[in-house]
Formats: sequence, structure tokens, C-alpha cells
Amino acid sequence: MAQKNYSGLMIDPRSGFCRSNSTFYSKRNSIPLPSNESLDVTTFISSRAHHGKTAFIDATTGRRLSFTEVWRAVDSVASCLSDIGIRKGHVVLLLSPNSIFFPIVCLSVMSLGAIITTTNPLNTTREISKQIADSKPVLAFTIPQLIPKIGHSNLPIVLIGEDLHSIPPDSTSNSRIVTTLESMMKKEPSKSSRIKERVTQDDTATLLYSSGTTGASKGVVSSHKNLIAMVQTVVSRFRLEEGEQTFICTVPMFHIYGLAAFATGLLASGSTVVVLSKFEIDEMLLAIGKYSATYLPLVPPILVALVNNADHIKKKYNLRTLHSVLSGGAPLGKDLIEGFVEKYSTVTILQGYGLTESTGIGASTDSLEESRRYGTAGLLSPSMEARIVDPESGEVLPVNRTGELWLRGPTIMK
Repeated sequence: MAQKNYSGLMIDPRSGFCRSNSTFYSKRNSIPLPSNESLDVTTFISSRAHHGKTAFIDATTGRRLSFTEVWRAVDSVASCLSDIGIRKGHVVLLLSPNSIFFPIVCLSVMSLGAIITTTNPLNTTREISKQIADSKPVLAFTIPQLIPKIGHSNLPIVLIGEDLHSIPPDSTSNSRIVTTLESMMKKEPSKSSRIKERVTQDDTATLLYSSGTTGASKGVVSSHKNLIAMVQTVVSRFRLEEGEQTFICTVPMFHIYGLAAFATGLLASGSTVVVLSKFEIDEMLLAIGKYSATYLPLVPPILVALVNNADHIKKKYNLRTLHSVLSGGAPLGKDLIEGFVEKYSTVTILQGYGLTESTGIGASTDSLEESRRYGTAGLLSPSMEARIVDPESGEVLPVNRTGELWLRGPTIMK
């Protein structure tokens, strides 16, 4: 239990709570973190050994990218970015729906010590303009259909997923298209000519914007160390060292959950990610059978639909390979959990709680037994510490008191 990890502290093995400092300690095993300070998250992920072959599959077109192709593309795109002057500390905007190319852009940018800022394709031009003014990007990656949302900014643009000659002339008005991602990926990577600056774990890797639920959307500054720690958390949570798995990517990659899991964490494990460019429940269910998916992340409304339409779904779709669903966004009630377990008896239901500020998972249930602690967000993530604080007085509270949740750990933003 936690007492083994924190010598000298008297920690309740049941709750993880230490009375002497009013801190809750994670009851999960600590995650190993690399000691080399001069390490970027791209290098960390690419150096991890695994037996995976296919990294990403486009659910609509069937196009596949092997791990070898992904890392070659990352090298090529990073070389091209260096050639056009992208340097450490520069911010690069990524405005795109989910695609198999999304992780390539992120990893290429971060490998140079530059900073990736993502935005929701459904955001208004005004919302995106505000983020551009705040984050000050020097380059943008986007798809042709979304050019009008950033055309006013005069940012140089790299087009994703299109050949430059196939773009209608009117769609490029008021924009500065410098090249396409496809062209970048075809270039022979040249590490010798690339200007490689020293990138440390403490350097900023991502600048993601919170949803603004309780106020204006704010930029969250996360480091390479934050992402490396989350990669380790993701790999250990799903026990991915035990064999290759296939995940259906239903959550947006511009969001921290999608970025941490599908654009970085799972790539380190050798797992295959099947990417849906937009969410449609029929396409999601078809993809499970077509690609023998084992893990399905979702939000509670989708889980409700799976339970309410279980008989029809099980007749129409092949879900035999599915063994886990991962729910986030809101806690699941007893009726929904038990209804799902009854209808899909071979599938384990897991839950997670996290924030942009915690680089993803802050707490989770990692087994059906844990998920049956109804209304819980689960146990604290590995190496995470927490306090419950009275928001009025600032008093740190003991067990079973209501207050504000404070988190501390290797994944917490800069």
C-alpha cells in the first residue's frame, strides 16, 4: 500500500490519507519517470520498445499507418518545419477534426521544442481569433474547409490531407498556403541539416485551452514532463505491456483526453488506434467489428444509448472482441452501470476523471469492482496527491468532508 512509497508518513491504507499533512496519496503503484532532463516527449515515445505493427487506421477510408511510417513522417515533417524556420518556443496552431495525421503534426512540432496549440473545429471565427491573439502562433495546420476560420489572421498555412493542386482557387483567398502535410511527409528526413535545439522535460510542449465552463477559456501550459508522465499513466492503466490492443478513437484529439491518449500515450504502447473523423454511433459500432477493437472510450450519453438499444445493437453488430469501455465526463449511476453489465456481460466498464490542467487522467476506476463504488471518480492516478480544501477559509479538510479538490503530481500543468 501507500505506506511503502512514502517512508516516515503514517498513511491510512484504506483511504490513502495522511493525518499529519492532510494529504491523500495515490494507492496505485508509482510510475517510473526518466531521469534524463534533456528529453522531449516525442523522443521518449519513439524510443519505447513494443511489438505493434499498425499505429493508426482511418475508419472511413481504411488507410493505415504503420509505426515505421509514423516515425518516418514525424522526422520528415520536423525537418520541413525546421527548414521554414520553426524553432524552440514557437507556437504552432492545429485546427483539424480527428485524423490519422493529427498525431504526426503534434509529435513533429514538439520534437523541435516548439509548442502545439489545438482548437475545436466547431469554434466560431471569433473564438479562434481570440485564441490566436492569446497564443501568438507563427504557423497553422488546417484542412481546406476550415481555412475561412483563420484566413483573416494572415498566418502561413500547411494544408492537411489534400493535394495543393486540387484546392479550388477561391478557397485560398486571403490565406497564405505554404505547402501540404502530404508534401512534407514525402520529403526525405534530414536530421543533419535540422537545427536541433536542446529540449528539456521542463520546456513547454502544449498550450491547450480549457473549456471555459466557469469563465473565459484559458490557455493551459503543459510541459514535456507532464506528457511523459501521462504516457506512463496511460500505459500502466490499461496494462498495455501485456499485448497489443485496438482502441476506437471517438473523443476529439484537440481535447487533452484525445491528445494524451490517442496522439501520444497509446502510440508508446504499440496499440492500434482506429480514428473516426467525426462521431457517428453506427460508424463506431461497425468499426468495432471491422477492426476487432478491444477498447471503446465514450461519454455517458453514448453508454445510455448502448444500454437502451442493446438487443438491436447485439443483433446488428459484431462486438465479440470488445472487452472494455471507458467512460468520462460525468460519473455513472448505479442503474446505468448495472444495466450495462447485464446487457454486455463480457465487457468491463471503467471510468476516469481528469482536467486539461492535469494533462488527462487525475483519478480513475481500473476494474469493474472499482466502478461499482457508485458515484466515485475512482482512485488517484499513480504518483498523484490530493487535498480537500475549504474554498472560503483555505482550511485543509480531513476525510469525508466536502470542499475544493486540489491535485499535485507529475502531470499537473506548469
